[in-house]
Amino acid sequence: MKKGPLTPKGFRDINPPIAKKRREIINKIADTLENLGFNPLETPTIEFSETLEGKYGDEEKLIYKFTDRGDRKLALRYDLTVPLARYVANNNPQFPFRRYQIGQVFRGENPQKGRFREFTQFDFDTVGVVDINEDAKIIAAAIKSIKELGFKNAKMAINDRENFKSLKVEDIREIDKIYKIGKENTRKELLEFVEKSKPTNRLTQIFEILKSEYGLSYQDFFFDPTLARGLDYYTSTILELKPDGKPEEQSIGGGGRYDKLIGMFAGREIPAVGFSFGIDRLTELV
Repeated sequence: MKKGPLTPKGFRDINPPIAKKRREIINKIADTLENLGFNPLETPTIEFSETLEGKYGDEEKLIYKFTDRGDRKLALRYDLTVPLARYVANNNPQFPFRRYQIGQVFRGENPQKGRFREFTQFDFDTVGVVDINEDAKIIAAAIKSIKELGFKNAKMAINDRENFKSLKVEDIREIDKIYKIGKENTRKELLEFVEKSKPTNRLTQIFEILKSEYGLSYQDFFFDPTLARGLDYYTSTILELKPDGKPEEQSIGGGGRYDKLIGMFAGREIPAVGFSFGIDRLTELV
């Protein structure tokens, strides 16, 4: 039979068995989140270009932009966080606002194994409160969700940006890459810094809440002094979920507290903490 047109580079069809598997994963996570008080939210796939511009630094060049027949400058959404910020500013929901969202996002980066220009994000966040109980709820929700999917050995790596306040940006980035480049290629003074690092008072309190309120233990989470993530994004708690509990593993999701982003359209700071699952990575491993 004659073949039809190809899909554009970085885009793909998802065959029925994989699509079914993805749907089962999404449904199990959604059920867990709803049991913990999170509600679904949907936002448009297309936003005005100016809504997304100036929010992603050097990554802005990856946004898919176009002009429609009405001469309006539009863009495909790059993530689900900026649309969440716009929604909060326009709808003024009651705080704490706990939402989850599943949606396609688009980035014009170079495709490679496991990375596409269109992919599915599954985000959940609590907006509007600084209470560390909400950090604990996000962590517990992610751990309970992944256990429901059969990842019995999964653990959440946790750190606090406060631990890095005495370091230069380049030092933090080197620490964040220790497991990638190897300890033998990391400066001795930074290795010593990591060895001396301890959970902050904030993290100690979060750990106690995870144990007392959610029945979790150090079999479910651990302190990772090398974890840094987005330096311009997260403000305190930082999270990465490891499928087999090993800090050097590729994560299956990440997140943390970001108190300076959601209020970008509202003209005031609005605290938030959240987490995002990588559905493609999860589908590979389940």
